[in-house]
Amino acid sequence: MGSGLSAARTKHTTMNTLTGLSGLTALELGRLLAEGGTDPVTVAEYFLGRIEGAADDAIFTQVTADRALREARASAARYREKAPLGPLDGVPVAIKDLFDIEGIVTTAGSKVLAGGVPALRDAACVANLRDAGMICLGKTNMPELAYSGLGLNPHFGTPRNPFDRKCARAPGGSTSGGAVAVARGLAPCALGTDTGGSIRIPAAFNGLAGFKSSEGRIDKLGVVALSFTLDTVGPLARDVADCIALDAVLGAALVPEMVPAGLSGLTVFVSETFGFDNLEEAVENNFRRSLALLSNAGARMEYGEMPEFEEIERITSDHGALSAAEAYFLYREWVESPKAAVMDGRVVQRILGGKAMSAFDLLSVLEGRRRLIASLNEKLGANTLVAMPTSPIVAPELAPLEADDSAFFAVNRRVLRNTNLGNLLGLCGLALPNGIGEHGLPSSIMLYAGGGRDDHLLRYGLSVEEAIASQGTESVPVQTERFQTGSGQE
Repeated sequence: MGSGLSAARTKHTTMNTLTGLSGLTALELGRLLAEGGTDPVTVAEYFLGRIEGAADDAIFTQVTADRALREARASAARYREKAPLGPLDGVPVAIKDLFDIEGIVTTAGSKVLAGGVPALRDAACVANLRDAGMICLGKTNMPELAYSGLGLNPHFGTPRNPFDRKCARAPGGSTSGGAVAVARGLAPCALGTDTGGSIRIPAAFNGLAGFKSSEGRIDKLGVVALSFTLDTVGPLARDVADCIALDAVLGAALVPEMVPAGLSGLTVFVSETFGFDNLEEAVENNFRRSLALLSNAGARMEYGEMPEFEEIERITSDHGALSAAEAYFLYREWVESPKAAVMDGRVVQRILGGKAMSAFDLLSVLEGRRRLIASLNEKLGANTLVAMPTSPIVAPELAPLEADDSAFFAVNRRVLRNTNLGNLLGLCGLALPNGIGEHGLPSSIMLYAGGGRDDHLLRYGLSVEEAIASQGTESVPVQTERFQTGSGQE
């Protein structure tokens, strides 16, 4: 580990009891295992017990206890032989129910798929986690076909955001169950996908770090598609160091590069014309405070226009959403048949938006996207990051979203605005908690780098995280206590 990492990441490495395991990062837990402070079987049993007692059946669609214990025993044998597979050997992980797991039906949050055939093998990136010695706890819930930034699922329930004990709030989507599992201490980390914000929005709503990788960085074989162009794979975790370690494993590199990049060489660009409409006051205040902290830590701040942002928004407004066109191509048989009656009507409506797009519309989006990605990558060098609030709001209340489709679509568009930009323009993105917003809920800052510059983004992310955390930003607590049923409980 580089010397710039916070001492907080090593504070638990001498622990020799189970107390506090649920608050450890994945790397902290890996170090504890390597030092003999606990063993993989004990760890697996501990997290399986927490899942069983979580009082929210909507977080996991299936718990793979037998597999977890089998993998834990194999990990324990490796540690006895002093031959662990890497820094995450024996560390549990939750898997979004979009990824194939051998012997398990992949539902993708849909009743249409729930009665299907179990997968014959693990998805490629799940196999990479397995080959690094990680322990699969099970599959986490999600909106149907991953087509929502809010995380609602009428079929299998909606995981409740753990930061409000009185009022049910959205978990963020579409990696909803994974984010809630990590925030509540049911898993140290989770595997998700991001097509328009599906890792970063739940990370923002749950006080986590979430990393959207560049297109093509992580193998998508064995992952149910929504948009074969825009879908990306990435982790949700408690800090950037875990995101780096998990990103390395997902790409089949067991030893991550964990050297922070100093902020004195970084330019942080802030658009003066995009990304700041309709911000909640505390979200805006926390964002501006984060910028001041980065400037004080040595980053160069630059404010101006980035016309590519407005142009890609105009193109999609004029011609339609690429995700809808590709989703309609993939799921036309479903939405044009009686199967639509057992689907989430909001998802059906979004997919049918792709039906109305002409060949001219689709090619206009694709060509405009290609042109703007090239233009933007030319402007964004290796030492420039774009910063904006991850979501303009903190986690919204669930009841109005469930009661009124028009309210759902309006809020969904609002929370996806800044994150969807990165998918459309081929950027990689990192969401980080940066304080407390309205109603005591987490807010988040998002950093973008040009496509393919993931390593630069993550290395700068280590230093950005440290600058924000070490200079007084109110920390976001990990929700490790058992959830208590109370007013507002569904």
